[in-house]
Amino acid sequence: MCRKFYQKGCREPPLPFSIIIVVIVTIVKYMTAFYYKNGDNRIMIIYDPFWKTLKDKGISTYTLINKYHISSSTIDRLRRNRGISTLKINDLCRILNCRVEDILEYVESDDEQPL
Repeated sequence: MCRKFYQKGCREPPLPFSIIIVVIVTIVKYMTAFYYKNGDNRIMIIYDPFWKTLKDKGISTYTLINKYHISSSTIDRLRRNRGISTLKINDLCRILNCRVEDILEYVESDDEQPL
């Protein structure tokens, strides 16, 4: 490996590209873990009714993933009360044969930003 990348005749970058990617992925992973650990105090949509509906209908997350092709990342977002698209909400309502209220619930937050 050349000591200086700009050195005449040196064609190698100072660090292999794979090491740079590993460092970036590690940083993103820790930032994501920090975000999920500390959470967003302004969560206003919760998916607690979804879990009750799922249990009442006798459908497992395994079935949602394998039979209905709902991604595992969508299930994870539901577990963590993160946003999902209205298309996914529509798909879940069709699969579970239920209403939107059976999937999500709006909860007022004390520290909402003014409109």
